Amino acid sequence: MLKGIPKIISPELLKVLMEMGHGDEIVLADGNFPAASHGSKVIRCDGNSATEILESILELFPIDTYTKHPIALMEVVKGDPVETPIWDEYESIIAKQTSIESPFEYVERFAFYDRAKNAYAIIATGEKALYANIILKKGAISE
Repeated sequence: MLKGIPKIISPELLKVLMEMGHGDEIVLADGNFPAASHGSKVIRCDGNSATEILESILELFPIDTYTKHPIALMEVVKGDPVETPIWDEYESIIAKQTSIESPFEYVERFAFYDRAKNAYAIIATGEKALYANIILKKGAISE
């Protein structure tokens, strides 16, 4: 055990976060996301919500400030009447832990899948909310 590391962050996830460099991306995938077929490095966090994981990751992980929209959300498929209240939760979490204005970009579903295939890793969560998939671009630490 270590001090200051959120308990939800497994040793495997901590290792991946440490390995990532500036500009690398990591996907927090909801329970419906095809993580195993889209990522060469998949970290299982079943039983945990995407919001819990996001909050914990942001305690350790700098978001890229050199990119206009360093966080990507999977856009709702045209005609799908689903609500996305989890996006408001993401916005609240990110606003508490960063000073980035308008950090989100909305990416069409299949373009999101393609981007996820190129991500450093995919974290497969147990999140049940639809369209809860989110990509974070790692920033640099200047301290």
